[in-house]
Amino acid sequence: MTESGSASAARSDASSRLAGWGKVLGIFGLLVAIVVTTGAMNPRFFGAENLENVLQRTALFGIIGIGAAFPIVTAGIDLSIGSVIALVATSLPLLLDAGVPAGAAVVVVLLLAAGLGVIHGLLITRLGLQPFVVTLCGLLVYRGVARYIVDDQTMGFGSNHDGLRSLATGRPFSIGALDVPAPALVLVAVAVLAAVFLGRSVWGRWMLALGRNPVAARYAGVPVERVTILAYVICSLLAGVGGVLFALDVNSVQPASMGNFYELYAIAAAVLGGCSLRGGEGSILGVVLGAAVMRLLYNSIVLLGIPSQLEFAIVGGVLLLGAIADEVVRRLAEARRARERARARTERTT
Repeated sequence: MTESGSASAARSDASSRLAGWGKVLGIFGLLVAIVVTTGAMNPRFFGAENLENVLQRTALFGIIGIGAAFPIVTAGIDLSIGSVIALVATSLPLLLDAGVPAGAAVVVVLLLAAGLGVIHGLLITRLGLQPFVVTLCGLLVYRGVARYIVDDQTMGFGSNHDGLRSLATGRPFSIGALDVPAPALVLVAVAVLAAVFLGRSVWGRWMLALGRNPVAARYAGVPVERVTILAYVICSLLAGVGGVLFALDVNSVQPASMGNFYELYAIAAAVLGGCSLRGGEGSILGVVLGAAVMRLLYNSIVLLGIPSQLEFAIVGGVLLLGAIADEVVRRLAEARRARERARARTERTT
């Protein structure tokens, strides 16, 4: 590559990174605005109990939001997240009631979740089915299986598994008057691992390349099928982790309703956080901030006395604004890259 070509590529990469950070800063600004507005209108927002509840729910939805980001990065989507959560959440107490040790039961349900991701990936890569169709069918099938295996009965853990439940309900340490919930630590660990994987590993770069241009990625030697399968395995596995934590948190699992619409919250968190539905773009920090915005919106609706019937309308409106902002940023970035290419051509001719 010529010196001018290298400079042009470097400028293009810098432009992409700048656009990515612009999205993260934008969602962070929205989060701050929600916090300031809600706190000003209702001081109860800053109470320790309320903040602990927000942090707990942000952690749970942040974990599945990070999972949803991986198929989106590859220009796919997973609509089965909520039903995977329901199946895992239903299976865990069922195994415990059958006498399976707690640790083994958790491992089994997580392997089940990962196996569902493998099935998704194989159907998409080997049979050429669309991710929307495959995961929509999963949404229906897994929910039905969850309801069937327990005959639509409510499942729970009772008081026999307090140690296991501490994974979701524990408060390992405090910061001032705020008790930090255990799922927040799980979210931090998942977020760090996911950020390193996506931003620093070869497989993460392959996922981004696949999302940007699958044809070019294939010609560049990217193992497209394995990368795609891995993206869906990670998504389903983290949905499984979410399923375990949600079940332990509520201690009462109703398979007909557990996880309903959770895939939409997960996808919304990923999209708000800067994951483009066109693929090739994503920030784990942005996804965590997106999940926080979603939970803060719900919390604000409750604290400010806004009719709960408007919850989905408000969430949908915010998601639409996020999509519009994503498109505006994309167009600005494209315009900037076009100017840089024109400048590079001018430099080569001179």
